[in-house]
Amino acid sequence: MEPRISVVTLGVADLNRSFKFYKDGLGFPTKMTPDGGIVLFATTGTRMFLYPYTKLAEDVGIQAQRPADAGRRFTGITFGHCVRKRGLVDEVLKQALAAGGKIVKPAKEASWGGYSGYFSDPDGYLWEVAYSDQWTFNPDGSLKVDDQPQTVRAEPDGATNAIQPINVK
Repeated sequence: MEPRISVVTLGVADLNRSFKFYKDGLGFPTKMTPDGGIVLFATTGTRMFLYPYTKLAEDVGIQAQRPADAGRRFTGITFGHCVRKRGLVDEVLKQALAAGGKIVKPAKEASWGGYSGYFSDPDGYLWEVAYSDQWTFNPDGSLKVDDQPQTVRAEPDGATNAIQPINVK
């Protein structure tokens, strides 16, 4: 298997609502509409699909209904959106809030030396918006990994496990 993630598919309760949140609220590009029953966003790098939750479970071969507390429980996964400037963390969080998301953790200094905060989308999927002056970016906005330390250490900061670079010589 090649070391890449091509697509992330989010099972959503209301395809139209999620479509508006991501397209109109956050500005994710797409030429699709919810009328076809699925939406693909042309995000940089990994693409993102929205698909009705029960239909996604059916496609996987699992009988599942969306849990009633789906937007209030931790699923063990977060999405990350790394930004080039510290002030963009706050701007993106405000944008998500205005689009109908919820601020889960306001932006603050992180134990790993950066600045980050979390929002959730209308279905409760968690997004971290993060900045570090140690990061560099490719022209397409993706994070450069060639310049990053070869070793990292997880340091709990209370509510989250943050990654702190270790200098490697």
